[in-house]
Amino acid sequence: MALSRNDILRALELVKLPASGQSLAASGRIGDILIDDGKIIFAIGIDATEAAAMEPVRKAAESAVGGLPGVRQVLVGLTADKAPSAGASAATQARRQAQAGPGGTVPKAAGVPGVKQIIAVASGKGGVGKSTTTANLAVALATLGLKVGVLDADIYGPSVPKIFGISGKPRLVSGRTLAPMEAYGLKIMSIGFLIDEETPMIWRGPMVISAITQMLREVAWGELDVLVVDMPPGTGDAQLTMAQQTPLAGAVIVSTPQDLALLDARRGVAMFRKVEVPILGIVENMSYFVCPECGHRSDIFAHGGARHEAERQGVPFLGEIPLAMPIRETSDGGRPIVASDPDSAHAKAYLAIARQVRDGLSGPVRAAPRIVIE
Repeated sequence: MALSRNDILRALELVKLPASGQSLAASGRIGDILIDDGKIIFAIGIDATEAAAMEPVRKAAESAVGGLPGVRQVLVGLTADKAPSAGASAATQARRQAQAGPGGTVPKAAGVPGVKQIIAVASGKGGVGKSTTTANLAVALATLGLKVGVLDADIYGPSVPKIFGISGKPRLVSGRTLAPMEAYGLKIMSIGFLIDEETPMIWRGPMVISAITQMLREVAWGELDVLVVDMPPGTGDAQLTMAQQTPLAGAVIVSTPQDLALLDARRGVAMFRKVEVPILGIVENMSYFVCPECGHRSDIFAHGGARHEAERQGVPFLGEIPLAMPIRETSDGGRPIVASDPDSAHAKAYLAIARQVRDGLSGPVRAAPRIVIE
């Protein structure tokens, strides 16, 4: 017999909220529920101040639904659209007060056990080479002696498995915890490992948040110096979720020098600043093209725009990566160029960027901010 939304809600009646004792099912916090061949995905609505306190509720919800007959996998996330304002309802204010500590302080979102620092690689728009930059940056950081993981949070277009040449499914190590895949000395997790390659991800925001939450917190990352997160393009749910629920140490913005791409990159910088995530710098990808036959250089997408934008924004300019066939060929072939041709000029450019990122992470570990969206 197929599961229904009512079946899920009945299971969630056993899960109680910590402040009020009300059942999760009756709380009005459950939005859309995706039921797909034994996979159950939904999100729990919270205030931005509740992330730490509601994590046990999230886990209890996963356990309750996971016990239903026919359920093979459960993804449950926490999503917060805005923090309580002065005009919030009495119930919202009560929840906020219940989460506050003795001094009236609100608990901060917890980091990922074993992971020292987390950085986001982001872009204002798609098609600028963000995932290729993520992969080569991660390999370069590992080359510098760091223990590195890669989380592919680009739910709608997961390309990390292709770039690293990895296939297969991650194994369960205990309960619902997955073991990351490994390649080139990195620990790697992607939604691409959990779905068929040609399956379209027709998911609403809460589904995306649930998937990112599970990949972030229910993976046996082990001890890592840096977890590099390949973000989806734009400034939507995924970026806000990472900022709300994770103490990001910084963000790397990838852009081409083209004016249209720079407009979106500017929005990315503004978004991360709004949520108090430090900007580690801007990378100008596809900066120029050198003809392999005659050596003539062409600025196909213009040149220097990202450097000028970094100067205008007062953030570091990390470097230029050319539009080059070897980078494309090694990425398509599952062999990031920093690993497959470490002595090439292209690999050295990524290594120079990685050194700046490593140096930019030398400050103290940052607590996750409280997010308020007006």
